[in-house]
Formats: sequence, structure tokens, C-alpha cells
Amino acid sequence: MIGRQDKPEPVLMDEEMVKEASVDQLSHDQARRIAKAEGIHFTEILKLRLEYRSILRIDHLWEFTSLAKLELNNNLIGKIEGLDRLVNLTWLNLSFNSIEKIEGLGSLQKLELLNLTNNQISVIENMDALEKLTHFCFANNRLGELDNVLYLRKFRNLFTINLCGNPVSKDADYSFFIAAYFPNITCLDYRLLDQKTKTEASIKYHYLLEEMRHKELQAQQAEETEQSRKAEVKLHMDAFVEHLNGSYLFKSMFKDDPKAEMLHCVPGVAFLLQTFEQQMVELCVQLFEIGLAEHKRRETEVSAFFSGQTAAVTDCQQKASQILAKFEQQHKERIVELQQLSDPDQLRVKVNHCNDEIKQLCNSLMALEVQLASQLELFTDRNTVMDAVAVGHDNHLLVINDRESQLITGVDAWKVALIKGIQDKELKRNRMCVSDIHRYVDHLREQLDELL
Repeated sequence: MIGRQDKPEPVLMDEEMVKEASVDQLSHDQARRIAKAEGIHFTEILKLRLEYRSILRIDHLWEFTSLAKLELNNNLIGKIEGLDRLVNLTWLNLSFNSIEKIEGLGSLQKLELLNLTNNQISVIENMDALEKLTHFCFANNRLGELDNVLYLRKFRNLFTINLCGNPVSKDADYSFFIAAYFPNITCLDYRLLDQKTKTEASIKYHYLLEEMRHKELQAQQAEETEQSRKAEVKLHMDAFVEHLNGSYLFKSMFKDDPKAEMLHCVPGVAFLLQTFEQQMVELCVQLFEIGLAEHKRRETEVSAFFSGQTAAVTDCQQKASQILAKFEQQHKERIVELQQLSDPDQLRVKVNHCNDEIKQLCNSLMALEVQLASQLELFTDRNTVMDAVAVGHDNHLLVINDRESQLITGVDAWKVALIKGIQDKELKRNRMCVSDIHRYVDHLREQLDELL
């Protein structure tokens, strides 16, 4: 009697599993170093293999922000999720799972290879963000509509497609269809597309291709026009001068004024209102142009600040590296000397001396960090960068003052957000730097303790 192989028990993806997989990617020396430091930096892991583990759900990957290659094939995954923080991913293997829908890929803008072979997906969709896609492996799924493959035409760098084992691959014109609509494809279903097939396909689908190219060109031009419009609107909003390059403000003053229509009926008033509108539009346009100029000036100043901040951080890091290099060279020599001592009293004296040197190293590194942090203290006083908001007097002026308040409030909010962003980023960097210094000093002291 032949025994039946038991079906593997599904498991949940937890922190211990991803930690174990992370250590597996490291060399023996690296693994020992991490074990010694009692921690592992998931943000530094570039490759992760989690295949053949009966995983039910993708989870606990939010710290792997530098990850470039992720293998999750041959599991029990039913949904693509939990990948939002993997913004540097270039390779994703989800083959041999139970996925039914393409989703959850919106953050993977650097992805080049996507392997969804042997799943249960029937529609190619939700991949718009994958602009750098070069390889799309989709064999043995449930794709039934050949026209759905045209969704992939938006990926200009795509040159390998695998669709074998799908219902569409049984279509008589399947190969010609792909060759015609994807002229840059060099490999289809693990085989090179020969020039003869491409030539025949281009002739067979000539008129349909021309029509599609014309529609795509129109769509592209419309998209470019819309993007240009959005960019202009964003610029005006960033400069806090939206709707000031025309008569919008003047018209908004009279829009809800019940007396406006009556004024237009008074002899001579219509001409005066027209003159008033022209003068007001001229003032608005002047304000609009000043606002754009001020926005450009602000952008230049902020860019100069961040350049200076980067230079200061780089200089601090270089000085710290020089201090560390000098210390480590001397420390290695001292460790060798300690290992050769046999007299306990001399050993104790030398170890105390080493501890003093470690303390001095810690003080030097902390002094550099304090000096760098102090350069940003001027941003802690928000009162120095806040302006007052004007108050209106009457109905018509209220509309103008409201617009003025909107502009000033927008500038104030921008300043507050900018300063808070700088403070939060610097605080995070400072805490990580201080933590690294203490961790390194503790490691050095533990090393000395082992010699006693």
C-alpha cells in the first residue's frame, strides 16, 4: 500500500520567520557579528527568500525598505498585499501560489521582473505603476481574453512575456497577435520570436495597428495636456496664487451680492463696474506674478538650506569616520597586546586604559553629533517665522481679505510643515546616530570584558 503524502500545514508570516530568512542571506561572519550585536537591521537587507514555507499571507515586511529581490514562490498566498514599503524592489516572484487578482503593486515603481506563474488569475490589471517592467511571467493562469494582453502595451521596456498554459495561448493567432502588438518583445513563452513571425504579424494586423497607434497618440496627447494643466494648477497652489490671474476674484465678489443686478440697471454704473473690473484684474495679475516670483525665491532658499544641511552632515560623517579609523587601528593593536599579557595586574591596568580610550571615543563622536544638531536649533522657535492674518471690513472687502487670508494662511502652513519635516527628520537621524554610537561602544566594552 502506497502512503499518502500529507498536505503541508499553512503558516502565518511573522517577524521570526523574516529574521531567520534575513540571516540566511548573510555570510557566516556577518551572522556572527549580528548575533553579537543582538540585532539585525532589516533596512539593510537586499534579498529575501521565503519560498516553500506554506505562507498564507504576506506580512511583516514593512522594515525591508532597501529590499531589491523577494522570492515568495511555492506558498499558499491568496492575495498580493503588504508590499507598500518595498519601494526599491526590482524582482518579485509570486509563482505557484493561490492568487486570484493582481493588486497591491502600486508602490513598486522600480519593479523589473514580476513572476505570477501558476496562480488563478483571469485578468491582467492594476499594474500601472510598474513603468520599468521588463519581464512578465504569467504562465498557467486563467487568462481567457486575448485583448486583455494589450494592457501590457503601456510598458515600453517590456521584452519578455510568458503566457503559455493560459486559455489565450490556444488561440490560432496568438503568436501573431503578440508579435504584432508588441514589436519590442524578443522572447515569448520561453522562446525567441523570430523575424519571420514579426514580419508576417505586422502585415496581418497592419490596419488594426495603425488605428490603435492613432488612438494611443490621441490619448497620449490628451494625457500630456492634462498633466501640463495639473502641473500649472499645482504651481499656482504651491505659490498660493490660484485663480488670481484673471477676473475670478472680482466675479466672486458679486456672485452672492443680491444688490449686484440692481446696480447694473443704474445708468452709467455698468461702465464703472467694467472699469473697476479691469483695474482689479490688473492688480490681481500683479499679485499673481509677485506670488510666482516669491515661490521661486522660496524654492531657491529651501534648496540652498538642504544643500547646506547635506554638506554639514557629510562633513560630520567624514570627521567621525576619520576618528573611528584612527581608533580602530590603535584598538586592534591594543587588543593584540592584551591577548599576549599573562600578568593579571598588568592586564587589568591595560583594560582600564582601553576603557578610557573608548570613553574618549564616545565623547568625541557625541561632540560631533551635538555640534551638528545645534546648527538646526534656530528652527525650534516657530514665532520667528509666523505672520499675522488680516481681517476684512465690509462685504466686498471681506471677499478680498478672505483671499488674502487664504494666501497668508497657506504660506504659514507651508512654513510650519517645512520646519516640522526638518525637525522630525533631524530628530530621527540624531537618535539613530546616538543609538549607533552607544551600540558600538557597548560592543567594544564587551570585547574587553571577555579578555578578563
